[in-house]
Amino acid sequence: MLDIRFIRDNPELVAKNAENKGYHIDIGDLLKKDQAKRKLQQRADELREQRNTISSQLKGGRPSDELVATARSIKEELAGLETDLKAADDELLQLMYQVPNMLQSDVPLGDESDSVEIKRWGEQTTGAIDHLDFATKRDWADFERGSKVAGAKFYYLKGDLALLENAITQFALDLVTKKNFTYLTVPTLVNSRIATGTGFAPRTSEQSDEYYIEGEDLSLIATAEIPITGYHADEIIDEDRLPLLYAGYSASFRKEAGTYGKHNRGLFRVHQFNKLELYAFCLPENSRDIHEMILGIEEEIWQALGIPYHVINIAAGDLGAPASKKYDLEYWSPVDGMYRELTSASNCTDFQARNLNIRVRRKDGTVEILHTLNGTAVSLARSLVAILEHYQNPDGSLRVPTVLQPYMSGRQVI
Repeated sequence: MLDIRFIRDNPELVAKNAENKGYHIDIGDLLKKDQAKRKLQQRADELREQRNTISSQLKGGRPSDELVATARSIKEELAGLETDLKAADDELLQLMYQVPNMLQSDVPLGDESDSVEIKRWGEQTTGAIDHLDFATKRDWADFERGSKVAGAKFYYLKGDLALLENAITQFALDLVTKKNFTYLTVPTLVNSRIATGTGFAPRTSEQSDEYYIEGEDLSLIATAEIPITGYHADEIIDEDRLPLLYAGYSASFRKEAGTYGKHNRGLFRVHQFNKLELYAFCLPENSRDIHEMILGIEEEIWQALGIPYHVINIAAGDLGAPASKKYDLEYWSPVDGMYRELTSASNCTDFQARNLNIRVRRKDGTVEILHTLNGTAVSLARSLVAILEHYQNPDGSLRVPTVLQPYMSGRQVI
């Protein structure tokens, strides 16, 4: 969330920023509730001070009936105030969670179509067979049995394609751990505080993408970003330990409601997939540079795999609540003749860290909120789509990208 002091000082700027990101927030109502809460807090503080004064007067002698009555009155009023204060604080907090992060100055305004291409790599080829047709002909993917077991958009990977997924993971993991990212396996369930604190506030109540566990304060994660953000919740990290770099591997679960169609068939958009996520906790002054570093690692992975792509600076209206700036790396699809989503890299500045009380202690002893960033090393289902489209042979076999061959027992073709 944003700092409430920043919202008080910049209500019009915050409201305009939310509008640019597609969020409809009544900042005036939020500030009224903030003012009401502050009044309750002020009265509660006054009563506590009076209570402490009377407590000192009650020591060492017989108190007067008037003093006892005053103490009782203060106790009763304070009890009611504390109940009202908690309710006001909870109400304000829910409104605060709805306010998205501030945009960086170089984020283009507008919707998805206004995102700006900033670089391009590789050749745009055409004429490949759709990945699902190619994979099912080899009996490498089974959506029919996946649907029978779990429902639509669940699937099995089989044989060499499952081995290829593992090879991609191992290749990417070796690359990022050599760049000082600490490997984590993470819980695939998180409680509501961590899920909410990570900041995935839907624009409307119908847009929630999470699977919730009925009767439990738990939901399945949509990305390892969520449990990694919570890893250092309520901690103060010494400045000389930053940045902390993590690579988190997990299954990811998303409802993906309303996203079906020609360009989302097969493995491209599914309810469950595996992913290796990059994450950084860092000093505020370093987050822009680390954002570029994460993007650079993603580019290194896909250049090594030989998959053509471009990078776009995502427009404000297509950004989620936590991101102040986001890059998408989209691969060139020779099937569709267009660029399609593959990975992303986001700078969330202090937005997530404030939610979960993650701070840095400076060398001079001062404490402040640090910054968090995340990026996709490899999203395995979409990675397979890109490789199936670019490395297929006319005879129905698949060339194994050179960098993956050591992880496929040296096989060059499958």
